Amino acid sequence: MKKILLLAVFSFCYLKNSGQEISRFNPDTIKTIQLDSAVNIVAQKFGVETFINAIITDNSFYQAFRNMKKYGFIAENRIYTYNKKNKVDGKIYRKIRHNPSGPKKMEYLVKQDTGKVYKKNGKYQLYTIEMFDYIFMNAYNSEFVAEGPMTAGKGGESNESYKDKLKTLIFAPGRPIKGLPFIGSKTQIFTANMRQYYDYSYHSGTYLDSIPVYRFKVTVKPDLSNGTKDGLMIKELTTIFDKRNFEILGRYVDMKYSNMLFDFDVQMNIEMSYFGGEKLPTKISYQGNWDYPFKKEERASFLIVHKDYHN
Repeated sequence: MKKILLLAVFSFCYLKNSGQEISRFNPDTIKTIQLDSAVNIVAQKFGVETFINAIITDNSFYQAFRNMKKYGFIAENRIYTYNKKNKVDGKIYRKIRHNPSGPKKMEYLVKQDTGKVYKKNGKYQLYTIEMFDYIFMNAYNSEFVAEGPMTAGKGGESNESYKDKLKTLIFAPGRPIKGLPFIGSKTQIFTANMRQYYDYSYHSGTYLDSIPVYRFKVTVKPDLSNGTKDGLMIKELTTIFDKRNFEILGRYVDMKYSNMLFDFDVQMNIEMSYFGGEKLPTKISYQGNWDYPFKKEERASFLIVHKDYHN
C-alpha cells in the first residue's frame, strides 16, 4: 500500500498559475504562455462540457511520451532537495543525449551531484528521486511505457498495476483510479457530485509566442467551508488546448491533502510542442512536499527540459 501512495503523490503535473505554489526556490523560470482575455463563448455546442470531454477522452498526451523514444534529443535534468527550512541541501544535474538508433540509447554528457543526495549504501536519500529515475531514466534508456492502451487502473498488487495507476494519474486526470487507497475517488473531479465544488474558466492566449490556445482552468470554489476544501485533493487543474486542432499542449495540477496516514502538497507541470508535425514533451517541472509515518518529510523540486529533437 505504501508504494501505491508514494506513486500517487509523486505523479502529477503543472502549468504555472497557482497561488498555492510552495514558497521557496523554484528551478522552473521558463514562461511559455501569455493570456489575452477571457473567452465569451456563445456557441451552444462549445463550452465547459467541450473542454471536460476532451480532457477525459484524450490519449494524445500519453501518446506523445510513447513517441519520444523514436527521436534523438538532448535532456537536461535539474533536481533539488530541501531541508525543513526550505533551503537547498542537495542538487543533481544531468545532461543526456538520447539516440534511438545507436547501440547506446542514453549517453551522459554531464553528470553532477552535490550535498545530501545519496545514502551510505548508494541509494537515494529521497523516494521522490527514485520515482524520478523510474519515470525518466527508463524513458531515455528504452521506451517510456510498454505498448498497449492506457486503462483506468487494474486490480492486484503487481508492478504493472502500480505503473498502470501511475500512467492514469499523469495522463488522464479526472478518471477514477481503482485500487488507490484513501484517495482513488478524489481524482475523479468531473462527476456530477464533485462539480459542485469547482469553478470553471477559459481564456484565450498564445503559447510559445506563436500557437493560439485556450487555457481551461478548474479551481476549488473560494466560498466553500474550510472542511470541505480540505477534503478536496485536487485544488487546481489547468489544461492548455491548441485552438487549431484542440490537441492538449500543457497540463498543470495542484494537489494538497492530509490525513492520519500522510500529508502532501504537490504542484507539477508538463508541456508539449510540435516537431515535424509530431507533439513531443518539452518541459516537466515538479514542486512537492510529502510526509508519511516513520519516514522523514521529503521536499524536492525538479525541472526537465527536452530540446533539439531530430530523426
